[in-house]
Amino acid sequence: MDEILNLHINEMAGAEFDCSCGRRHGFPIRHLHIGPGVLPELLGVLRPFLGKKLFIFGDGNTFRAAGERVVALLRGAGHDLDEFWFQTGENEALIPNESALGRLLMEMGQAELILGVGSGTINDLGKFISRQSGRPHIIVCTAPSMDGYVSDSSALTNAGRKISYPSALPFAVIADAEILKNAPQRLVQAGFGDVLGKLTALADWRLSKELTGEYYCESCVKLVQKALKAVTKNVDAIRERRDEGIDYLIQALVLTGVAMSLVGVSRPASGAEHMLSHHWEMDFQKRGLFADLHGIKVGAATPVVAELFELLKDELPKEALALAPTRAECERLLLAVGAPASPKDVHIDRELFQQSLHEAYTIRKRYSILQLAIEKGRMDEIAAAMTERIYGKA
Repeated sequence: MDEILNLHINEMAGAEFDCSCGRRHGFPIRHLHIGPGVLPELLGVLRPFLGKKLFIFGDGNTFRAAGERVVALLRGAGHDLDEFWFQTGENEALIPNESALGRLLMEMGQAELILGVGSGTINDLGKFISRQSGRPHIIVCTAPSMDGYVSDSSALTNAGRKISYPSALPFAVIADAEILKNAPQRLVQAGFGDVLGKLTALADWRLSKELTGEYYCESCVKLVQKALKAVTKNVDAIRERRDEGIDYLIQALVLTGVAMSLVGVSRPASGAEHMLSHHWEMDFQKRGLFADLHGIKVGAATPVVAELFELLKDELPKEALALAPTRAECERLLLAVGAPASPKDVHIDRELFQQSLHEAYTIRKRYSILQLAIEKGRMDEIAAAMTERIYGKA
């Protein structure tokens, strides 16, 4: 029981076990290869597909980061490939919209396996077309920037709005730290911010368990905490993009995805910090503005949520309070990797910030510290105090 806690991340693929939470958990991804120098493991994963048509795709940035090496590796092993690389400049972002999806479906033809080379957007596109086509999908990761590599949803843009769509879990994930360490620093900071948000997400989950009776899995919490501990103890190695630091970071991002897959919900990874981030992003989209990377915004929201736990400590069950980090701790960790540590640092203005404290809890039906503050009639005073601290007197 709970033996997954003793497995190395690469041993978790295909794991099934009876958990102390009373449920039987399974992780249906077939292959995980995470660590320095693991790219050649792709050949073993693809051995059953020799002689079959493969479709490999990415964009200009991911081709330079790893795509060229992947193509050479596979062609050298005798694989039959069709390639498509979206033409993006060095600082140009690919939008995962109707046009991008349509182009991929036209280009992939009769390929029997889809292989994406990239991170957030490429991963979301690959998972979605895998579900739509019924063909397996592999992702070769190029940045430790987010926790969605092993999730079964894709954030896609439809008619200008970002919407989460059901998608297929990957057949395999290949995350080579020797590739990931060369990702732009902002992507590394985004991954760190996304991981840091798990501190408040776990506290929110426990809060809901105590106040609403929501299902809660202690094993999955321990899995995420183990990953968090490794990341927060290796901040210098992550900032300097050393192999071991980047390896800890990508393991944490994938492990939180494993935890989500095991319990079938995003609770182990997403709480009030994600609600605030999504509220800010939707506002930016409405105004036609560019919102910063997901993990950057989640990171900046995490000290805000930590402060809510501090200000509401007299209203909280001791079990939830014990899991909550302090605002000072969150800010210190973010600043240590050079990431924004305040909503003001990611261009969230005073009005939007105050509005998000009052309204972000409505984004999804999920109990959090935001809803507790509303229910206790404390949000007006708290929002006013936090806004003044961050933005100064009006």
